[in-house]
Amino acid sequence: MTRLGIDGSNIRQGGGVTHLRSLLASVEPEHYGFEKVVLWAGREVLDLFPDSPWLEKAPQNDLDGGLRSRLSWQRFKFPALAETSCDLVFAPGGLCSVRTVPYVTMCQNLLPFMWKELLRYRISYVTLRLILLRFGQLKSFRRSAGLIYMSDDSRRRLENGLLESGKPPSTVVHHGVDDAFFRDPPSDVCLTGRDHDNPIRLLYTSIIDMYKHPWNVAEAVARLRHEGLPVDLTLVGPAYGPALKRLQSVLVRLDPDGEFMRYRGPVPYPELPEVYHGADLFLFASTCETFGMILLEAMASGVPVLCSDRTAMPEILQDNGDYFNPESVDGIAEALRSGIHNDERRNSLAAGANRRAREFTWKRCADQTFSFLAKVGKTAR
Repeated sequence: MTRLGIDGSNIRQGGGVTHLRSLLASVEPEHYGFEKVVLWAGREVLDLFPDSPWLEKAPQNDLDGGLRSRLSWQRFKFPALAETSCDLVFAPGGLCSVRTVPYVTMCQNLLPFMWKELLRYRISYVTLRLILLRFGQLKSFRRSAGLIYMSDDSRRRLENGLLESGKPPSTVVHHGVDDAFFRDPPSDVCLTGRDHDNPIRLLYTSIIDMYKHPWNVAEAVARLRHEGLPVDLTLVGPAYGPALKRLQSVLVRLDPDGEFMRYRGPVPYPELPEVYHGADLFLFASTCETFGMILLEAMASGVPVLCSDRTAMPEILQDNGDYFNPESVDGIAEALRSGIHNDERRNSLAAGANRRAREFTWKRCADQTFSFLAKVGKTAR
């Protein structure tokens, strides 16, 4: 039996915690040849994981500190811990300094590997951090015994380019989606008869960031409003400061009284299903996603989806939504018009997206992940 160690140093909140917690809740490691799983993380993060006979929680005070403290732990302390505690390391954060123990890592962030997206941050700390991540993760990927991608799109982008030489064994494992998001989509929703007292409720759930283009969505919604369509936009999610400032200036210019567009801010994860279920149409205007977890949540929620045509989105949504160019206000506006005016098609696409979302389970994600870990572990011995 093999001992598996998990580096949780980069797992602090949000999707990273959701992924790892759901993964471990859906698996019996001994079925894959792992007698014990050691999880190194900060104390607050470890408290989010339920106890299990096979799970050893190893709290690390350094991981409750800032970035410098976490990086120092990764580089100088973790290699020795891994060497004495496990036979295989799983580092989902993408960076790993372990040399004496084989490790499997994940590609969970495409931003460092797409220059156009990275340079949206111009000369800034974020740009520098992403460039350093680019080189650090590529180094970790090349040294790894195995690499997990979250989409075929991400795999093609790296293995046909930056990792064309020296690429490790790899696989694609899609995330799952929590059952709380699922709702059977109504089949008879009619938007063509709405008015300003009963507006068409548009939702964009995402971090407010440069590659998410919320200002383009706002411009398109304002255009339809001026055409007489009773559209109402709510933006939900945390924010990157400069991007939020840009969005707020657009909202003030287009809708100074907040009559039909508003930024709600972040919503606690358990409350998100209710947010999705209250929408008539969901928009997703990102130009850079390794997977698109938010997109999958919307699909599960039974909300019709209007989606960016970039990176992994067509792979996840397939032909169960309408696509647009997220950098084109005209394109977003036209997708909205089409989605609003064709009730039968919109309802049919929502039903198809909901069925597609049911293919993405955490049980399948856990099985594929641990099967790959077991395969790599046997090969690397």
